[in-house]
Amino acid sequence: MSQTYFRKGFGLKDEIEGALTADYHSRVVEAIRDRGYALTVGDLTIRLAREFGFCYGVDRAVEYAYEARTKFPDRRTLLVGEIIHNPHVNSKLRAMGVEFLFRGSDGAFDFSSVTAADVVILPAFGVTVHDFERLREVGCVLVDTTCGSVLNVWKRVESYARDGYTAVIHGKYFHEETKATASQVTKYPQGKYIIVRHMDEAKLVCAFIEGHGNRDALLQGFAHAISPGFNPDTDLVKVGVANQTTMLSNESLAIAQELGASMARHWGDAALPEHFRTFDTICSATQERQDAVLKLIAEPLDVMVVIGGYNSSNTTHLAAICAAAVPTYHVEDAQCIDPQTRSIRYLPVGQRDPEQRDEWLPAGRITIGITAGASTPNNKIGETVERIVATRGESLDTVLTVS
Repeated sequence: MSQTYFRKGFGLKDEIEGALTADYHSRVVEAIRDRGYALTVGDLTIRLAREFGFCYGVDRAVEYAYEARTKFPDRRTLLVGEIIHNPHVNSKLRAMGVEFLFRGSDGAFDFSSVTAADVVILPAFGVTVHDFERLREVGCVLVDTTCGSVLNVWKRVESYARDGYTAVIHGKYFHEETKATASQVTKYPQGKYIIVRHMDEAKLVCAFIEGHGNRDALLQGFAHAISPGFNPDTDLVKVGVANQTTMLSNESLAIAQELGASMARHWGDAALPEHFRTFDTICSATQERQDAVLKLIAEPLDVMVVIGGYNSSNTTHLAAICAAAVPTYHVEDAQCIDPQTRSIRYLPVGQRDPEQRDEWLPAGRITIGITAGASTPNNKIGETVERIVATRGESLDTVLTVS
């Protein structure tokens, strides 16, 4: 686009490698990996999911942010929102001098202080078309870390808008990624979208498609999740399905199937291609982590610990998968576990506020499963494992010495 827009890195990986290793590497995680993803200490057996933690998109975003600070050490550097949904990674960037821009009470980012002399990092979730255009008008350097999987979804909803199909997006309307994805349809005058959070909301849309829903009720129920001027009478005649990349994959597929069946019942099987489109836009890393945790919980486990930010969508979905099969504790980091009091502070699935539980580890010989969201660095996983082991009065010193 120009010398003020960068998406492909600065070729400085060798220069930042030491800092990345120091900030995010874990000897504990490597030790568990080297032992076949399982480690026994005392009466505890730790089993680690085969896929966990940083995905390629997160790796790239973090590396690119570090490269940006190395490339432009003397320029003010700002970040639109959070680079990823992990408090420790964002804290590291603050320590490196990165300033954060957040949405105001009106829901908009305040770019009034941004100048052409500044460097602005766009997060892995991407930004809306409107915010991108505002920053381009300023003329600042833009370092775009938007994940490739997110870009693939953008291309899909753009194609829907271009061809006159309303994008039905399975996601959270308040999530930065979904905001950015929905905005892509605005590139076309006829572009429309509606965001469904879960199957129950999808079924409300299906009911209207089949003539059983109430127009006013639909508009009111989706007031924060539809494009301006949305008219269900005309905008649900042709629909295409997409999803926020970090949603539960089986739910996204089920929603697409439900919508397709609804359109077929209303328009007939022969006319379905003219009224319905769907493509698998589930992020491969999200799918791999969900598949890996399903395999892990299929084995005998006494407890499952899921590590990652409480506002991380992919992490909360991993916790939901686990909680259906085994007692599960979603912790933000190792500080949530207190070995002295043998207590844990965790976010119960489906709740908004953390709770504390004493004596959370069952007595006797037990097996604990561990996984982490795609925005959780290895060092935070390792620290959590150390705290779990310490709760039993054990230590990993011998293990790490042998390693």
